[in-house]
Amino acid sequence: MSSLIPYSDENSEKFLALKHHYEEILKLIEPDSGREGLVRTPLRVAKTLLDFTSGYEMDPSAILKSAMFKEDYRQMVIVKDIDFYSLCEHHMLPFYGKAHVAYIPNGYITGLSKIARVVDVFARRLQVQERMTSQIKDCIQDTLQPLGVMVVIEASHMCMQMRGVEKQNSVTTTSDFTGAFNQAKTREEFMNLISRK
Repeated sequence: MSSLIPYSDENSEKFLALKHHYEEILKLIEPDSGREGLVRTPLRVAKTLLDFTSGYEMDPSAILKSAMFKEDYRQMVIVKDIDFYSLCEHHMLPFYGKAHVAYIPNGYITGLSKIARVVDVFARRLQVQERMTSQIKDCIQDTLQPLGVMVVIEASHMCMQMRGVEKQNSVTTTSDFTGAFNQAKTREEFMNLISRK
């Protein structure tokens, strides 16, 4: 997945602080922390963490508004199978999967790629899947004021696969919805459409 924003300046206070802290962490866990393979590890990890948390620097509502168009279309719009990667805020281990987003316009539509961008913005923060699901829904509802929004996220969590219960094949599904999706028939239509391959 391409980065939402460029890596932070390697001379910035935040970057240098992260690099320093990772140097100290390496000293605590690796007896030979100065060996060749680890010399640039703090720099690389600092860059990676800033990339993985770049969503804090983005305004998801502004992303939707940047391609918001008046359109008299009132049927379901679905963007499904949006790949995402995020960091669990409890262990800072990745969770990843697919987001499926639908909305029913009420006078305005947005560019389809902007829906995927909004998913990325919220994914690239320290997260829990439940909150991320609701944040995506709330952002689209508050910005576009559609007749309804529904978000379903299916994800695998490394904190369950690598540690703790170590359940390799577990998938967590969360959903949230507003407006027209409060009707079971509308939710069912959405679920049927995203399940088709």
